Amino acid sequence: MTSWIKPVMVDKQKLDKLYDRYNHRKYVSPDPLQFLYNYPRAEDREIVGFIASSLAYGRVAQIIKSVSAVLDRLGPSPHDFLLDLSDSNIKGMFSGFKHRFTTEDEVEFMLACLRNALKKYGSLNNCFLEGYSVRQENVLQPLLKFISRVTCRPGSFCNSLFPSASGSSALKRLNLYLRWMVREDDVDPGGWQGIEASKLIVPLDVHMHRISKQLGLTCRKQADMKTAMEITLAFKNICPRDPIKYDFALTRLGIKKDGYIF
Repeated sequence: MTSWIKPVMVDKQKLDKLYDRYNHRKYVSPDPLQFLYNYPRAEDREIVGFIASSLAYGRVAQIIKSVSAVLDRLGPSPHDFLLDLSDSNIKGMFSGFKHRFTTEDEVEFMLACLRNALKKYGSLNNCFLEGYSVRQENVLQPLLKFISRVTCRPGSFCNSLFPSASGSSALKRLNLYLRWMVREDDVDPGGWQGIEASKLIVPLDVHMHRISKQLGLTCRKQADMKTAMEITLAFKNICPRDPIKYDFALTRLGIKKDGYIF
């Protein structure tokens, strides 16, 4: 167990009630997760999930617009499209694209990285499993290796779509991607094999950080990886096999104004 983590217990009955209330697909939209439901094949869904989670920063309306702009150009099978894509075809493909800090060059670089990973490993799932072991406590180290492997860059490499594989970042968008691809319920569509949900880390953003402090899951002021680990362990004390089960339902608090009080 990591030394900085202090286990915290919260009311499981209330969390289960919240999960039952909000963990339904009808509460997803507007959310970048909604795009994954349009792709029944796991090989397409893992590509769509990576793109959608990578662009999941900023105002939700702009996120939806930007993800749509990328996916519309990839056709009905993003997996097949990328495998047929050449470097010459990628260049200029997203001319004029802009999503907050993300430029057209960064989107084109991301697609080139995904294409190369597919050709080398067969799938992004296989690419992740290359650095994964069931003996590991959580997915942090495999996740860092995954990013380095996909980008073929050292740990210090960073742009708006690929976080640095070093430092203290909570890696919120990548942990969100893993939640979508590893878990499978009415909200998370799944598709990846060989990774236990018990190893996942909570996708920590400002909203989730605030809720976690209110629930007594953490006292830390920084929304960094240490805090994400602390919150994850608190959930693991409640649901060892699926510690981030409650993530989606908790993020609905404050978004859906229907009178439900936690």
